[in-house]
Amino acid sequence: MAADSPSGKRRAHELIVSDVQALSAESDQLGRTFSAQHDLSVNDFHALLHVMVAEAQGAPLTQRELSERVDVSGAAVTYLVDRMVKSGHLRREPHSSDRRKVVLRYADHGSDVARAFFTPLSEHTETALQDFTVADLETAHHVMAAVIEAMRRFRTGLREP
Repeated sequence: MAADSPSGKRRAHELIVSDVQALSAESDQLGRTFSAQHDLSVNDFHALLHVMVAEAQGAPLTQRELSERVDVSGAAVTYLVDRMVKSGHLRREPHSSDRRKVVLRYADHGSDVARAFFTPLSEHTETALQDFTVADLETAHHVMAAVIEAMRRFRTGLREP
């Protein structure tokens, strides 16, 4: 069976789907462990994760956007964010271009806690990837970006009538 044959490509797709499922399961377990160690609910952790990803992408979230991402009501996300601000995990900051809006950012305490927990994971990941070439890693990044975009399109489609 040739690597680029339809059956070879289908098998490679199946392996990637399986890997993404395993990655998701491991990520979920890490999130639960982090939440338990820091007395956070799963929704709190998901909120922190969404804020972190949005910040890393240079597009910090408003409370309304966070409400949509974690699928809770406006009142529930206000309560969640109030708790996260009070505990030092998040801070509210004026939007850079729209003074009517407030964006959510990691507070110093939240960053310190996340860094302390996840730095060892980063070290394990660096060790696991050390034998790959830059080209291998760029290809892996390209594949992961395509899978993430496919998941976003699927999620968006689920919300459409």
